This record gives sequence, C-alpha cells and structure tokens, in this order.
Amino acid sequence: MLLPKTTFPLWAEPSVREEPFRERTTSELYKWQAKQKDRPLFVLHDGPPYANGHLHMGHALNKILKDIINRYQLLQGKRVDYVPGWDCHGLPIEHKALKELGAGHEAIPPVAVRKIARQVAERDMKVQMEEFKQFGIMADWSHEGTYRTMDHDYEIRQLRIFQELVKKGLISRRYRPVHWSPSSKSALAEAELEYVDDHKSFPVYVKFQVSGEQMAPGLADAVENVRSGKDEPVHLVIWTTTPWTLPANMAIGVNAKLDYALLRRTEHPDEGILIIGKDRLEALNKVLGDYEVLGTLSGSALAGTAYSHLFHRSTSPPPLVTEWSDVEAGTGTGLVHMAPGHGKEDYAALTATGLLDKIDIICPVDDGGRFTDDVVSLAKDPAVGERLRGKEVLSDGGKEIVGILKESGVLVGQGTLKHKYPYDWKTKKPIILRATSQWFANVDDIKGAALKSLGGVKFHPEISRSRMESFIRERSEWCISRQRAWGVPIPALYDAETDEAILTAESLDHIISVLADKGVDYWFEGPVEDFIPPSLRENGRKYLKRTDTVDVWFDSGTSWSLIKERLPDKDRDRLCDVYLEGSDQHRGWFQSSLLTATGAAETGREAAPYKDLITHGFVLDDKGKKMSKSEGNIISPLTIINGGQNKKKDPAYGADLLRLWAASVEYGRDVSIGPKVLSQSAETLRKLRNTVRFMLANLKDGEALQGDFRPATREELSLIDNYVMLHLQQLEQTCREAYRDYNFPRVVASLNRFATNTLSSLYFDVTKDTLYADPASHPTRRATITVLSEILHTLVPILAPILPHLAEEVNQTLNQQVPTPAASAFSSGWREVPADWNNPAVSQNMDTLLQVRSEAMIALEQARKDKHIGGSLEAALEIVLPTAIEKGSTSENPC
Repeated sequence: MLLPKTTFPLWAEPSVREEPFRERTTSELYKWQAKQKDRPLFVLHDGPPYANGHLHMGHALNKILKDIINRYQLLQGKRVDYVPGWDCHGLPIEHKALKELGAGHEAIPPVAVRKIARQVAERDMKVQMEEFKQFGIMADWSHEGTYRTMDHDYEIRQLRIFQELVKKGLISRRYRPVHWSPSSKSALAEAELEYVDDHKSFPVYVKFQVSGEQMAPGLADAVENVRSGKDEPVHLVIWTTTPWTLPANMAIGVNAKLDYALLRRTEHPDEGILIIGKDRLEALNKVLGDYEVLGTLSGSALAGTAYSHLFHRSTSPPPLVTEWSDVEAGTGTGLVHMAPGHGKEDYAALTATGLLDKIDIICPVDDGGRFTDDVVSLAKDPAVGERLRGKEVLSDGGKEIVGILKESGVLVGQGTLKHKYPYDWKTKKPIILRATSQWFANVDDIKGAALKSLGGVKFHPEISRSRMESFIRERSEWCISRQRAWGVPIPALYDAETDEAILTAESLDHIISVLADKGVDYWFEGPVEDFIPPSLRENGRKYLKRTDTVDVWFDSGTSWSLIKERLPDKDRDRLCDVYLEGSDQHRGWFQSSLLTATGAAETGREAAPYKDLITHGFVLDDKGKKMSKSEGNIISPLTIINGGQNKKKDPAYGADLLRLWAASVEYGRDVSIGPKVLSQSAETLRKLRNTVRFMLANLKDGEALQGDFRPATREELSLIDNYVMLHLQQLEQTCREAYRDYNFPRVVASLNRFATNTLSSLYFDVTKDTLYADPASHPTRRATITVLSEILHTLVPILAPILPHLAEEVNQTLNQQVPTPAASAFSSGWREVPADWNNPAVSQNMDTLLQVRSEAMIALEQARKDKHIGGSLEAALEIVLPTAIEKGSTSENPC
C-alpha cells in the first residue's frame, strides 16, 4: 500500500501557518522583484489613508484588493511599483495635538501645534503600518519605501504644483460664501462634508414690508386697485429654513414667469396685503388660514420693489426685489430670501446682477458660528441686535431670531422640517455657509480638459464613470484654503495696509526656495522679511504672512507627482496603471488627483494620472448597517486575524481568510461581514487547504516526483486524466481573465467549484485505488501522479494572489526535496495551461461516462438501502449498452 504522506498539516494556528512566511511573501518578495529591472513596469498608486487611529474593515478591503492586483501582475512577469502612503495633515490630527497640549488653537502658537501634530501623525502611522503588515501586503515598508504627505520633499513638490496653477491664473482670493465648520473653525471642501438625512430645521414664514416710495409700477397699479386705504401696508412673504441668516438679507428673488397673488387674511384684517406665489397657496392653507385673493400679477411686475426688514436701517439703501430664474413654485412661498453672505446660489445670482460690485456682502457671523458685533449695527433697534450678539446661530441664536420675529409681529408661520443637511465629516456636527476671504482654484477653466482626459480611463464598475463626471461638471471652483496650523501653508504675502494679497510665480519662486532650504515649518516661525522677494523689498510697503494652509485633498491629490519623481527617465511620462479606492473618492482623491494633474500640465498635454479607476463600496455589518461604536457592531480586521479575548466567540482565522473574504465579495457595491460570512469563508479555505493537502500527500511532498520518476506523456493519460486537464485549462484561463478584469469573486468561485466538483467529488474519488494500491511504476498511477503535479503547480499561482501564505506554505512543502527550491511561490510566475488541452471530444466522451456513473451511483445506493451490499466495493457493475451507443463513435477516440 502506498498511503499518502505529508508534513503539510490539516489545520494550524495562524501564528504557525502564516507568520513564518510573512516576511518572505511581503517585504522580501517586493524587494526581490523591484530589482528585476528588465521586467515591464506596473504601477498601482496607493491613495494615502489618514494617519489616525487603528485600521478598520474598509482599510482591510482596500489594501487587500490592491495587493491581489499587484501579486497577479507580478506573476504575469511585471515589476510592480507600489509605494504605501499616509495622509498626515489636517484637522483630526491637529485636534489630537491640541488635546495633548491641553488648550485651544487660539492659545498655542502654530509652531507648537505643528510639532506635536507631527509626532501624533508619526505615532499613528507606525501603528497602522504594523497592522497593514498583518494583512500580508507585499511592499517595502521601510521609510524609503513609503511616503507621507508631511515629508519635506513631498511638501516642496506640492508647492511647485501650486505654483504651476498660479502661473496659469487658476488661483485667486475672494470674499464669498464657503462651507464653514463652526466646530472646526475652518472652511471645508465639498469632499469634507457628509450629508445627514434627518437633520432637523425650524423653517419660518416671514413678512417684509414694501416701501411705498419705491414700489415697482406694476405692483403699484395692482395694489391701487385692491387697497382698503392708501396707508394699508403691503408685505412680501418669504420662507427660510435658516432664520439665523435673516440679518444678512440683501434681496428677495422672484421668478418673472410665475404669477403672484395679492391676498388679505380674514383673521388678520389689520395686517394688510400679503404677496405670495399663486401656485403655493393651496400648500400654505394651514399657515395662512382663511384668506381672500384680491388679485394677481407676474413676477416681473414685482422686480425693482424696495422693502425693509428688522435688520435694515433706514440710513442704508433699501434692498430690492430681483428677478431670479432659479426660483421655483415647488417649495416655500415663491419669494426667496437672498443672503449672499450665507448662500452660494444667492451669491452667484446677485453677483450676476452687479449688486455685489456696489454693496459689501453682509455676514455678521464669526469663525465659531456666533453673531458678531455687526449684528447690532445692522438692526433697526440696537436692543434687538444686542439680544443676538455672541449667540451661536445654529442653536440659541437661531431660536432668539424666531422669538424676535414673533414679538415684532412679522412671523406668519413656523414649522419643523427633517431634511438632508451637510455636516463636518470629522466632527460630525452641522456646518454653515459663511462669507470669508478664501483661496480658490478655478475649476471652470480646466474641467473641460479633465473630462476629456477621462475618456481614456477605464472605470470599474463602468457605472461609476457617470458619477465621477457629474461631480466635475457641477463644480466651478475649489476652495483650497483652510484655517488650520497643521498643513502645507499657502505662501502668500499681504499688504499690511490694504490687505492686498501677493501671490505670483516670482514671489513663489523665492518663498519656495526658502522653504526648500529651511523646511516648511519655517513659514510659521521665520520673519516675514525672509520671504519678501527682492523686487518688493524697496517699495516702502510692509507685508504680513498668514497661517492659512492648503486643503488636505490638494495634499493627497498631488501624490501622482511622487510617481513621476521616482520612476526612471524613460517611464516619467507614463500614467499610473491603477487607482483603487472607496466610492466616496469620486469627489475626493480621484477628483483632486485629476484636477491637480490637469491644472499643472502643459496646455494641450493634459491627462488623467490613471488608466484604470477601480471603486469599492463600504463594509457593513451582517445586517447591512454601517459599523459604529454607538451600534456596537464594529468588527476589527485584527480581531479576525488574531482572534479576540474570547477565542470561542472570536477565533483567530488568520490573514488568508480575511483576504479570501475580500476576494469573494462583489466589492463594487457595499459589502457585509459577520460571523456567518466568516464561517462560510473559513469553510471555503478549509476545502482549498484539504485539496492541496491531498495532492501533497500523494506526491509525498514532492518526493514522488524525484529520483527516477518519469512524467507520463499525454498519450499515456486516460480519459479521466484528460478530462481533468481540460477542466484545469478552463480554470486557468477563466481565472487569468478574471484577474485581468479585477473580477476576484469569479476567481474564488471557479477555484471552489474546481476543488469541490472536479477534484474532490470526482478525480480524487476515482483515483484513490490507483494511488493507494498500484505500484509506483504502474502506468496508471504514474499518469495520475503526473496530473496531480500539473494541477498543484497550476493551482498554486492561481490562488497565490488571494492566499499568499497558503501558496508559500505549499511551495515550501512541495520543494523541500528540490536542491535549489524557489525562494517564493511567486518566483516562478504564472503557469499557463496550453489551450489544446481543451478538447471537445474528451468532454463529450466523459460526459457520457459521467451519466453512466450517475446511474450506477443511484443503483449502488439503492442496493445499500435494500441491504444487498454493505459498501460499493462489494458490488460488481454490469453495463449493458444500447445498440445505438454500441455502434456510435465514442470508442473511436482513445481518450
């Protein structure tokens, strides 16, 4: 008897079966392949995760998918360029630094904040690096083999890219409304917002009295016909979900094409005439009560009418009703309160009218979201302004406004509204729109080229193309300045008297050269005189520098420059082959990378920095819910690998199981994980492990292939041997194509099906007698051993990108008899099975026999049930062929 024998264990703890191979299949493998300079290059650029806290399941899915791609490309004979990175600037790290310093940012010099912030980022980055290593990620994890957005060279490259945008006139400073986070005390980009669906607002309906002296002719005529007396007041009724913006009102918008009703409320006869959109009356019945419609007029007849409100002093020019085509009849009153200091659409509309060229924007709200002293000077009654001074607009300030409206008799109605509202993605608190002086990148001028360059990019899944393109089409500018200490500074100088900003290619040349020599921190600690270029030193003007920093999306968005910097000259102009991140990066890193690359490129040579753009979804719990501490449903990837405190509840599955889960899920959409999913993945891994163990045992860990063993020729193989080789060829081709198309679930499903159906249920079962009972030199056994060897040597590269530790373990076990074994399972590359193994005649003949086998198995089972036999070996099988089959062609093929 030739019983199977192997040192390959059926099961072992991850510390035993994975850790011995970790270095070999990660850092050592990466360094080995990086030296193969004659190989064609493959670049997967790592979008830098934020250096803050421990890794979560999203990190695991992201890094493992990237690693699968890199390992497959390596097996295909490529030299992989993959540099793990970290995004190190920004508010969360600054908050941690301030917490460690025990003070607010107003009380601590920026230099001190930056010093601690750097330490925080380095500390968290090291924690994350050690955790990433446990995922089995192939990379050079040394300092030189990784990058950080806080690296000196990285920051200087980023400033040079910023300089290119300045040269093109794409950077400007403007006073206009931006997304502002009172909790962070900083401007935010769209990508730094998250929208909460059930935010609660308290909308109000407010009447603004029309000025009798400056009433539009059309309105004056309409009123004249319905007034009960010449002094009867006329009011414009507006609706707003943000009552706190009323002190900043500068106009009321109406649609020239809509009709507006003049009405008098029955229960308020002394109130006068109200003007409301005609199409809104039915929807506002509960707010208005009983009323009488006195007449109608068009929106164009209202334009030019002056009005007043509680925060408009008689000494100032009165605000006017203006035509605005964006006003719709679907919400509110058909008359829109316009506060350009707190609304981007309001700002754009009033800029187009020229109003903001004549009058300064009103914005009486400070960095912390509180009413400033200006609200006192705005109010008709200073005592009213005093009631608001210093109060938070999103809480007590907003409530106080409503109280003032009610006391003043101008509140027509109020309510509660749950709706979608932007929140600061880091502090999880609501933001406001607030006019401030900020630096903007002009997206309008480059988005045409950016969209054109996306035409040559492959999107995976393809549906994500429209999402990305729509974000770019809808964007006209990018607010790139932040009011933070921890970041790359915006190196502008400011005239001490006029506040005029100096930001030119010449000034940046000088400033960047200083920072390149002394370090970026020097901007915050060095004297302003060191940064004044020679051409400005003798003009008699004094200059200031400020501490605004660049948006972190600009930081990470310039990381493509790292690739160009590190590649050989011959590869400098190539694109990155792959960018792979979560679906939220269509408005984040994917977009900022595209915009910075397009903006900095030579005109006419704009190109996206990537060829393939791959998107994955978010990781949810097994009930489809987002993971959060409050829900208590967080699953840590490190717990899956190493186990929890209670090993029965949270067993140590190892990195390969985590990787198998990542490869199994349809990652293009949101995916789930939980105990049941992990148990299913563990069963799949067990089957694959048992499959390779069976082959190793019968190959005697490779010993059976040594000595005088002569592999069987194709002519010596039986029909079933040929049939299995046919399926092996189909498996190899299917998996090769699936890896190429980033369809990893198809790889896993194909491997599982082949191992279960083709091997375990058929080939292993059929060949056991031959393997155990026939002599080693018997032609049938030799043919089986030859096929098992082919299967195993082909199977290892197929599963290696997903299960590298298992592949290395098999490789070591299989090659321990070889004098010079391969250092890694990846060293020998992919094993392609010749297409001519896919023989239709073999499949046809075997399918016929498998039908017969199926009938035989049914007959044997029945015989067992009838107790004619105890087992199948006690039976003799007689097959009677119908005449049609006897005379057929199945015997003509020796297979």
